[in-house]
Amino acid sequence: MKSIIIGSGFGGIAAALRLKSKGHSVTLIEKHKDLGGRARVFRKGGFTFDAGPTVITAPFLIDEIFALFNKDPKKYINIVPLDIWYRFIFEDNSYIDYSGDEESMKNQISKFNKLDVAGYQKLLAFSKKIFDKGFTELSAVPFNKPFFMMKQIPSLLKLRSYDSVYSLASSFIEDEKLRRVFSMHPLLVGGNPFTTTSIYGLIMYLEKEWGIHYSLGGTGEIINALEKLMDEEGINIIKGKEVEQILVTGKRVNGVKLSDESKITADNIICNADPPSVYKKMLNEKIKSPIFKLKMKRMQYSMGLFVYYFGTKKKYDHVKHHTIKFGDKYEEHLNDIFNNYKLNEDISYYLHRPTATDQTMAPPGHDCFYVLVPVPNNKSKINWENEGEKFKRLIISKMQDHLMPDLENNIVEDFYLTPDYFEKELNTQYGSGFSIQPKFTQSAYFRFHNKSEIYDGLYFVGAGTHPGAGIPGVLSSAKVLDKIL
Repeated sequence: MKSIIIGSGFGGIAAALRLKSKGHSVTLIEKHKDLGGRARVFRKGGFTFDAGPTVITAPFLIDEIFALFNKDPKKYINIVPLDIWYRFIFEDNSYIDYSGDEESMKNQISKFNKLDVAGYQKLLAFSKKIFDKGFTELSAVPFNKPFFMMKQIPSLLKLRSYDSVYSLASSFIEDEKLRRVFSMHPLLVGGNPFTTTSIYGLIMYLEKEWGIHYSLGGTGEIINALEKLMDEEGINIIKGKEVEQILVTGKRVNGVKLSDESKITADNIICNADPPSVYKKMLNEKIKSPIFKLKMKRMQYSMGLFVYYFGTKKKYDHVKHHTIKFGDKYEEHLNDIFNNYKLNEDISYYLHRPTATDQTMAPPGHDCFYVLVPVPNNKSKINWENEGEKFKRLIISKMQDHLMPDLENNIVEDFYLTPDYFEKELNTQYGSGFSIQPKFTQSAYFRFHNKSEIYDGLYFVGAGTHPGAGIPGVLSSAKVLDKIL
């Protein structure tokens, strides 16, 4: 059985290795000269910048891939747990250090609202119920049949899937600041906490179950380790060539045409590329199904991302590995991003400082960072060539005022990515950072299916298909594929 994988994000690499373990002849094709997709690595001036996912949860999903070949992951990568998972900072400079230390969590919560200690424990217990159903039971099973989805509805209603994550948190938590802390998780997978189905509240318990980790050398070291494993197992890797067309005979895919005009035949095509891009750009035939065309048309896409990478000659030792800074107009900011498609100067942001754990990411005595700011996707028509530099200055000003004194004078290397990068380089619809939004009407059966609804032999892994974005999600999508094939 010959299988082609298009794209080398975590989902594509995991799919390649899972199919190889089943005896398939596997070719993985990546348009860039390096693997990783959103998890690429940039190097500049002695700094190593992870392009994408930096929060490692459920590391057992990575270990499972090595176990398929009876390999010890510890001989390939070194993933270490973090003591403080996130420092959440509010506009008045109060903060909470979020971790798996329950006594510390209770003490910190009580400083905001003593009644919310009990509410937090009840929320965590409810999150476990969602986790048991949504992650343990359903994250690695196919949702290709409507009847299977219908069977889940009573359980999903019992778990209040009709609520948003923010509404769910608010039903247990009184303090507004704590409501933000315990409902922010959808932003990690491209959703608005005020509209994302409460099913994604399972992320809260997922973090509690396995903790939050960091891969020494950066997330890119996991990609390097998996590439080494692919080489060892005889997977054919093609870099620097883009799939321009998926070849179809009747309703069956049978190969691909590359940017150099060469063609490769296959029995199965597995796309780690964003599903809308695949259907619109790689499949030249017009889709005749009115139901599928309606599905494509109604899809709502995640926010875009402005990611500013910078290195400093000064060490900011008070800054934690992961920091999330809330703006004052939090809900208004998110509404502008997801609904009004406009920029708001009262930004919230996620700051990653890997040198808090791993000094190899920067030259001696220096610090390495990236700051990720949610912004509207490219449905906004924002001209980032005009706005990019101004937005960068805004971010520096905000960080300098609240967190990192004299930052502007200490930056020695920097660059930034906008939604244009995601649209042009990663082929995502409207430059979205996480494909489609994780709303209830776009979850499970309602997402793009892991097995194409239109073509035989065409399959999907990654953020746009079930179960969704984030490293656990895309690795689980490869497990879904494993069951289908």
